[in-house]
Amino acid sequence: MLNALRIGFAALALVLVTGSDSVQSNEQPNIVLILADDVGIEGLECYGGTSYATPRLNELAAAGIRFTQAYSQPLCTPTRVELLTGMDNHRNWKSFGILDPNATTFAHKFKRIGYATAIFGKWQLRSYDPPDYPGAAERRDGGMHPKDAGFDEYALYHAGHTEAKGSRYANPTMLEGVAGEEGELRTYQGGYGEDVWVGKTIDFLDRHRAEPSMVYYPMALPHWPMVPTPNSDDWDPTVDPQPVSVDYAADMIEYMDTAVGNLVDGLTSKGLIENTLILFYSDNGTHVDVASQMADGRMIQGGKASPLQTGVHVPLIAYWPGKIAPGVSDRIVDASDFFPTLLEIAGERGTDAASTDGISFAKVLFPADDSLSDPRRESAFFWYDPRPGWDKERFDRHVFAINHHFKRFRDGRLFRLTDRPLEEILVSPENMTAEELAASTELAKVIENQMSGVEEPPLVNAFGDPL
Repeated sequence: MLNALRIGFAALALVLVTGSDSVQSNEQPNIVLILADDVGIEGLECYGGTSYATPRLNELAAAGIRFTQAYSQPLCTPTRVELLTGMDNHRNWKSFGILDPNATTFAHKFKRIGYATAIFGKWQLRSYDPPDYPGAAERRDGGMHPKDAGFDEYALYHAGHTEAKGSRYANPTMLEGVAGEEGELRTYQGGYGEDVWVGKTIDFLDRHRAEPSMVYYPMALPHWPMVPTPNSDDWDPTVDPQPVSVDYAADMIEYMDTAVGNLVDGLTSKGLIENTLILFYSDNGTHVDVASQMADGRMIQGGKASPLQTGVHVPLIAYWPGKIAPGVSDRIVDASDFFPTLLEIAGERGTDAASTDGISFAKVLFPADDSLSDPRRESAFFWYDPRPGWDKERFDRHVFAINHHFKRFRDGRLFRLTDRPLEEILVSPENMTAEELAASTELAKVIENQMSGVEEPPLVNAFGDPL
């Protein structure tokens, strides 16, 4: 496998030599937030994975800041709702595939402080249940339409009903429009989803180079179905349906890396990279059918949808050549933290930027900036229940908290997190050490404090019936 550090530093020398076309010169940078779809830390070489070649993400990690303690919710919608609103799920959860249409997103805030905003990628926050699924009538079209989400432009896979979403990979279908307008479905015959969205991101920033811009790029990769990519030996967009096999997981993870590299190269060629912060994050762990090897010899089975470390411990890389010093941070970060962080980086200060469950990590990126706050997140809180929703019958509710060394569930179970990433060991309640007892007490208070004063969403089954 490629040597991550060697490639990273070589690439850094290249990306710092960029064009210098005129760009907006105020203190508000462009921001691109990339959200991968289903990849844990074991999927990236820069985190110790050895199954896949990820040279472009290695470059970003070597030239920027790689976070070793970043967490997401275990599944797609819970993370996306928390990310967009800065609220833990127990405060605004509706159902799977639904974002409360009354919610305030970070894009709404960006518009108010003068940013041009766009979203290109996957939505899946408006409607999810098939029409014949029990209880679907109460939920279909119950979420937020992207036209109302604070984005000036959108081009999104699965922006409407599940049964009409089309493809996200070969010959992708997406709803395209502008703020306030319903948009139109368009299919890119012969194209590939990530290539289209990367192109749109570069074009948007290029067209808005005279003003600060924010693009949210929720990728489709490497989510099931696992199918060929343009780099696969058998890539052929004329084949319908595309072949499906877990064997394509490696191709998809590696094309995720390729897409990020294409984005960086495009921004570099346009002279935009020197004023653009790029954040790479993931919505949950790797698919359960995908096994990946770590440098220490372990085979890691994907933990998507579970509260295991393999379901919630994800990559986070911050990259801005010339502005972010290379480094590694063990600061705990969760999905709610992006809301205040992005706004603070964009120049928003005070209570408006901090009125969320999130804690800004902007100071980690720019330690010399005395105007940035420096709060410390000592633990991450999780309220996770993806019900109600189609195919969610197998899930249960999990409420837990994690600090640097332990994980505690609301029911009292305590796990020790070892020095080997993704490993967790159940602590015997009869033989707790003083350290373990103190950690359990501390994390129990975190859970109690987060749940205090909140009317917890009712416990229901996948159909929405009370349990």
